[in-house]
Amino acid sequence: MDPYEALYGRKCMSPIHLDEVVERDEIGPDIVQRTADLVVKIRDKMKTTQSKHKSFADKRRRDLEFAVGDHVFVKIAPMKGVMPFGKKGKLGPMFIVLFEILEGVGALAYKVPLLPNLAGVQNVFNIFMLHKYMSNPSHVLNYEPLQLTPNLSYEEKPMQILGRQERRLRIR
Repeated sequence: MDPYEALYGRKCMSPIHLDEVVERDEIGPDIVQRTADLVVKIRDKMKTTQSKHKSFADKRRRDLEFAVGDHVFVKIAPMKGVMPFGKKGKLGPMFIVLFEILEGVGALAYKVPLLPNLAGVQNVFNIFMLHKYMSNPSHVLNYEPLQLTPNLSYEEKPMQILGRQERRLRIR
């Protein structure tokens, strides 16, 4: 039932329920006590529902914390009409270049040094837009600076052609 109906014992006065409107005989302390009991019952049920939803959400949640000097990847937020890095949809990269954290700004934000060609982007990111880099001695990063445009896209140039083939399609 709707909270309005639980509190007042009738449906809300809207054009949908105009035919169901009835007169109330009860006036006095009984109705006040019954309304207070209903409010307590509704609050208890809402608390149990909220705690159940919180327990389901907390199973997937992880506490993130970064220190100054940690290396992180910055997540790309997709913008409508922009294909970052030439890939569309699921095939586009989720994170861009590896950055080092300069300082923490509050509890959930960190300042990161950005490339000069990303001067239009603010350099403070929420903790959920950062992904921690786990260092591995065998992992060597070949970092070549990308020439990014202001809308976070770049032009791809092939390094070499690996093979060429001419195909005949049935009659054509």
